[in-house]
Amino acid sequence: MAPLFDSVTLPGLLDKLLVAGLVYGCTLILKKEAALRILAVLAVIYVSEFGSKTLGLTATASFFHLLLFSAPVILAVIFQSDLKRALFSFWKRHNSGEGGNRDVSTTVDELSKGLHELAERRIGALIVIIRQMSIEHLVQVGTEIDAKVTSELLNSIFLPYSPIHDGAVIIQREKITSAGCILPLSQNPDIAKSFGTRHRAALGLSEQTDVLVLVVSEETGKISIVHEGKITYDADPAEIRRLSRKAIEGRRAPRMTATPEYQGDTR
Repeated sequence: MAPLFDSVTLPGLLDKLLVAGLVYGCTLILKKEAALRILAVLAVIYVSEFGSKTLGLTATASFFHLLLFSAPVILAVIFQSDLKRALFSFWKRHNSGEGGNRDVSTTVDELSKGLHELAERRIGALIVIIRQMSIEHLVQVGTEIDAKVTSELLNSIFLPYSPIHDGAVIIQREKITSAGCILPLSQNPDIAKSFGTRHRAALGLSEQTDVLVLVVSEETGKISIVHEGKITYDADPAEIRRLSRKAIEGRRAPRMTATPEYQGDTR
């Protein structure tokens, strides 16, 4: 046993412990951090590999080299949803032509009709339209649907007796991809106390991504537009249609100016 312990040196032991710590740290990053931060992590890994070689930490340097060598595969796994969306958009632009414009127009028409019907009946609703950024790491998906946007489907989802009426509907391009989704609530301490859960959830997601969120208040029947952490209460129907179309097409909207905070119940 003596030769075995004699072969263990303090620098070598520290080298292996450092590798173990790095493996654990990378696991936490991949699980909890936003995907875009991985790009910064890769830059740090490159610098760390160079530093490890300079200090003679062979095992640590080999670990960093393996990470860099595997970077394309790691990035492909992390950004798989974005890559799929980009490929789908490329295919659609080159194959749909005028039909694609008709699909968007039909979707906007059905969405506007559904919002109007929900607002008229004072049925609360929360609708998220994805532009370009992925929201998978922020949203707890409820029920996957994968159906065309129709006013009838929106009404059936948000009816009070529906098991998924309290969650959010996710729209990507011209389809409802899921419903009953749980969104992160805004932690902004300056938000008016009158804002209910739906408005806080809309603000919370819009503060972290480029989504457009539409909220129908069950108390007042007013429709709000939420984008970039700002809310426009009792939005104009024409503005709702215009911004909805931009969002469905994946285009960014101009910066919004928030309306004065409504002091009533905005659930």
